[in-house]
Amino acid sequence: MSDFTGKSVMVLGGSRGIGAALVRHFAAAGANVRFSYSGSPDAAAAVAAETGAASVQADSANRDELIAAVAAAGALDIMVINAGVAMMGDPLKLDADAVDRLIDINVRAAYFAGVEAGRQMHDNGRIIIIGSVNGDRVPGAGFTAYALSKSAVQGIGRGLARDFAPRGITVNVVQPGPVDTDMNPAGGPMAPMMHAAMAIKRHATADEVAGLVLYLASPAAAMITGTTQTMDGGLGI
Repeated sequence: MSDFTGKSVMVLGGSRGIGAALVRHFAAAGANVRFSYSGSPDAAAAVAAETGAASVQADSANRDELIAAVAAAGALDIMVINAGVAMMGDPLKLDADAVDRLIDINVRAAYFAGVEAGRQMHDNGRIIIIGSVNGDRVPGAGFTAYALSKSAVQGIGRGLARDFAPRGITVNVVQPGPVDTDMNPAGGPMAPMMHAAMAIKRHATADEVAGLVLYLASPAAAMITGTTQTMDGGLGI
């Protein structure tokens, strides 16, 4: 594990699942960690108590609230944009307001948080966005809105990588496939269908995703930027 002692890290969406694993791993590596949460105050309090990280309540769908939370973190070394929501269903029947909220959180928040982080960030910093393999492929009907949002994240990552490169700031997107979280549990009803299409027939763990993120945040990854790093157990091959 890389040593992040003294580094200033913010995880957007850090109270559960992949986000909580990120907070734990960065804190264990010596970083000063701050994370945001929206609707899970008890989970956020538990993660903060366990790791010593600071928590801040911020709704990623609220642009002003989001930007204020990132700005308050000050000069960051590392920003991980993990906040996201999933929604599947017939696009003819999905609630339009719910689709707008998905786009607000998965796309607009990623853009505005990335921009504000870059504004505050030290040179040679790291911005990592948690996307999804569904940015590359749509495995079945009902994924349109979610796939739209994760494809857009790829463009944000590539664009900001160009914009911030003169300052040595790298920007990358990590694209997990199925990850064992409460959003997509390994024992859930969709697991057999997903595993059937995978070379490695299991869900990833949140700790495995965190391991890739910490590598991209490390000095060893200084020449990796504008990429999509997929870890999907071969789902897309």
